[in-house]
Amino acid sequence: MKNITADELRDLYLGFFKSKGHAVIPGASVIPENDPTVLFTTAGMHPLVPYLMGAMEHPAGKRLTDVQKCIRTGDIDEVGDAAHLTFFEMLGNWSLNDYFKKEAISWSFEFLTQHLGFSPEQLNVTVFRGEGKEGEDGYIPADEEAVAIWKSLGIPEERIFRLPREDNWWGPAGTTGPCGPDTEMFIDTGREKCGPDCRPGCHCGKYIEIWNDVFMQYNKNEKGEFEPLGRHNVDTGMGVERTVCMMSGAPTVYDTEIFAPIMAKIDELREEGRGNREEGRGNREQGTGNGEQGTDLDEEETLRARRIIADHMRTATFILCDPKGGVKPGNIGANYVLRRLIRRAVRFARMIGIAEGFTVKLAETICNKYSHVYPELKANLEQCRLDLEAEEKRFNATLDKGEAMYKKVAEQLKAHGQSQISGKTAFKLYDTFGFPLEMTVEMATKDGLTVDKEGFEEANRKHQELSRTTSAGSFKAGLQDNSEVVTRMHTATHLLHAALHKVLGPTANQKGSNITAERLRFDFTWPEPMTAEQKAEVERLVNEWIAAGIEVSKKTTTVEEAKAEGAMALFGSKYGDQVTLYTIGDVSKEICCGPHVANTKELGGFKILKEQSSSAGVRRIKAVVSNM
Repeated sequence: MKNITADELRDLYLGFFKSKGHAVIPGASVIPENDPTVLFTTAGMHPLVPYLMGAMEHPAGKRLTDVQKCIRTGDIDEVGDAAHLTFFEMLGNWSLNDYFKKEAISWSFEFLTQHLGFSPEQLNVTVFRGEGKEGEDGYIPADEEAVAIWKSLGIPEERIFRLPREDNWWGPAGTTGPCGPDTEMFIDTGREKCGPDCRPGCHCGKYIEIWNDVFMQYNKNEKGEFEPLGRHNVDTGMGVERTVCMMSGAPTVYDTEIFAPIMAKIDELREEGRGNREEGRGNREQGTGNGEQGTDLDEEETLRARRIIADHMRTATFILCDPKGGVKPGNIGANYVLRRLIRRAVRFARMIGIAEGFTVKLAETICNKYSHVYPELKANLEQCRLDLEAEEKRFNATLDKGEAMYKKVAEQLKAHGQSQISGKTAFKLYDTFGFPLEMTVEMATKDGLTVDKEGFEEANRKHQELSRTTSAGSFKAGLQDNSEVVTRMHTATHLLHAALHKVLGPTANQKGSNITAERLRFDFTWPEPMTAEQKAEVERLVNEWIAAGIEVSKKTTTVEEAKAEGAMALFGSKYGDQVTLYTIGDVSKEICCGPHVANTKELGGFKILKEQSSSAGVRRIKAVVSNM
């Protein structure tokens, strides 16, 4: 096993699969294009869904490999342990109806043992054990093909674990669509088993997952039956941070070279803030400043806080510097996730004595670490600085109000001879002022008070139930369930872009877009609100082109050739060697990954719902296409 850096791992992986006939393609934005099911790109497969489903051919071919930036916040409360992250890089290789299980498994084995240096004896694998009985509804056979391939590579029966669907099955993304079994690879760390049932996936730490090969070979139909898909794809994933951690022998991902400069900067900022702590307390007594910073956490709590700050600021920096843009701290959807990440980092920074202004300093450190791989970080750093500075300042003011409210609560309790802050009050401090329970508990302890933690959890649980009820259905459908309307909306964005150029001029360029089953959202550069006449003319032009029934054609070409034809290429270095060029008559010519209708008449009609500000110098249009 080699000690390897993230840079070396990326190069080694991409080079290996390039030698196996794969085209190296650029990773996509962390902000998904035309996928209403997710707020961020959560896996390498998301940008490739249309190609995996066979809706279109990828311009780079049937064998692809890439490094994809991913964001997942479902386990945000687990961040701070040894391995959980909200941002990570995923290495992937893909077969679009080309090679299948034999090649995928064999190459995984070859790369792990011959290139990363893991001993074959360390390798344990899981496979799908099957479900139901043959002839009955819902039956899926066991993946004995994968078992046979692993055995042919020398993995004995005792290190092949047959697991149920919840462990070794992917998809579908919606209620119907492509899906299939997977095989996962685990490295035995050499630790003692946690018990007689210890196996890969039990999370005791003996077995660490390093790679996953997904085999899309079935389609789940509306009856709930799993029928052969008619095509076969391979989708694999290997996490950069986890692999580097495992190979370096580091106890956690935060102890690797990946996080070293970020953690060092956090410690430097803590040291700087140490001298401000007493000054901050003095200012608080005089009614000024940021209130109390630094709450004398124990060593374990401080370690967790440092890790949370490092993780959240890394994720926030990548979101704010993403080349697609459009996500700012806010209260809805992806904007809310970003705000929550920044504000959690601010809360934990205050708890360990880091002074205001740290978010920008950490973003600069993160950009220095990654900009040689992701140049968009340096290119967009200035706007990132402005957004972070504003959000940090705004939230610190909110926390100051929370501390003032806490002080009133504590004084009232003491005045009435009471010694416990109710769970309802503690939750109000958290929900209204972003005041974490641990801060309330710490301050209460210093004041000789206790906090009803069970009452807090109950209030939090009721709030979460209400939130789930309110937002139920917001992200139900997968891309395949809404392929028609999403496709129509996407083609409409090309017509909208062309109309904006005609009405406003060539500087009105796309900055980002988002499409759901209900509406399209299109961000573009423009310094002022559009007039009513301008909006009406844009809408008229789009509907004129729709009514004309213009054919939408596509071809595979190079970026240079596409530009020579007058095509728009908005995302610079993010394109691969081969691209897809979509042409809509003499109206629009853009490099794009689709999907699109065949004729503009399929759009039915187009209506602008709203035109508003998105950010400084950027306007946003929300619009719909009508039913045919």
